[in-house]
Amino acid sequence: MSRSLMVSASGIRGIVGRGLTPAIVARYGAAFAAHVAAGRPGRGVVLIGRDSRVSGPALLDAASAGVRAVGFDVHDLGIVSTPTGLLAVGGDEDAAGGLLVTASHNPAEWNGLKLVSREGRFVSPAAGRDIQRRFEGEIAYAGPMEIGTRTAREGAIAAHVAAILALPLLDPARIAARGFHVALDCVRGAGGLILPPLLERLGCRVSGLDLEADGRFTRPPEPVPENLGRLSELVTATGADVGFAVDPDVDRLALVDESGRPVGEDWTLALAVELVAAREPGPVVTNLSSSRSVQDAAERVGAPFHRTPVAEANVVARMLEVDASIGGEGNGGVIYPGLHLTRDAPLAAALILQFLAESGSSLGRLIDERSSYRIVKRKVSREGLGVDEALASIAAAAGPESGRDLQDGIRLDWPDGSWVHARPSGTEPVFRIMAEAADETLANARADWVERLVRGAG
Repeated sequence: MSRSLMVSASGIRGIVGRGLTPAIVARYGAAFAAHVAAGRPGRGVVLIGRDSRVSGPALLDAASAGVRAVGFDVHDLGIVSTPTGLLAVGGDEDAAGGLLVTASHNPAEWNGLKLVSREGRFVSPAAGRDIQRRFEGEIAYAGPMEIGTRTAREGAIAAHVAAILALPLLDPARIAARGFHVALDCVRGAGGLILPPLLERLGCRVSGLDLEADGRFTRPPEPVPENLGRLSELVTATGADVGFAVDPDVDRLALVDESGRPVGEDWTLALAVELVAAREPGPVVTNLSSSRSVQDAAERVGAPFHRTPVAEANVVARMLEVDASIGGEGNGGVIYPGLHLTRDAPLAAALILQFLAESGSSLGRLIDERSSYRIVKRKVSREGLGVDEALASIAAAAGPESGRDLQDGIRLDWPDGSWVHARPSGTEPVFRIMAEAADETLANARADWVERLVRGAG
């Protein structure tokens, strides 16, 4: 296996033609099918789908071939968001699991596979290890008369929209009464196929940017503030009430307020937490890299709060363990068990509009009325970097006044409320550094200090 292929709880990712090839994707498809076959009587079907990346059709064909070669039938969802795909798998009693060809927020030259259990969740770490073992070992392929079929399956996007609109938590008529004007940036990913019809059903007027689902990204696909300049300009030029930006597979939602200010992805989860946990009491779960604003939101409504290692699978596992009312990750990923257990940007957009409709306020005012922090996010290439040495160096340099959490890399928390989290990424060949404080100067100082220690371990 290529060393440049990233294998993690988020699935597999690589640069197409280098770390990731059709042959590798086909074998992963076969390994996934073999894993599924070992855990259930009969075969059933495997649902497959993809985001809009240019490499997607070829790799979807490869994944389908691998699954069919083990004897499973394939139902092809076409271009769908990741949450649409997971909802379709979880709602199909015949589905044995699912495969989604996507690299989420990674640059255009990347692609990958997300592996979905028959419950409509990403596979567990133990299942992931079994699939990897089968990929590296022997796979029992079907005989010539047992090869599976492939058929198109329509309607997954419409079903996803209908499921969101039917949630008791939402009042579509109340949202529609506000007549929101939404500026929408879908980065030419799968979001252009689901967000416009959802927003229109909620009575919104949409000014769109890159709604074509052709995978020819016009900005870096990660919806972080520095990549949202054109959306900010669209908000101010059109007088929109709010700006929404998503990544190519539509599991992350970032917000721009009415003045054109990108407010950061963490506020998507923080506002969703405040809305949901106030109505459905229960614990809130997020990861170690999420902003303190999410914890503040949980405390504001009296909800118990838990942190986990980064990766959706880890958050979902803890949500199930504590029977959480809501959870997610500070990258704009909202997980609401009332719909399903995965990050869902269309759902998050509806929740934000519900919050705005109920508050009668603007997004900018809501943010300014709440505790404000400055979060800094850095990446350091892992080439030539000693990860264990870097983490040990940070731990050794940390003073006794900083609390530490070693669940995932290292997180340090200081009495002044500032914190830093350093960890190797599972989706890119980088070392991630997150720091947050009440002011940007301190946040940058914390991040600078850790970055020097990390680079010194090279």
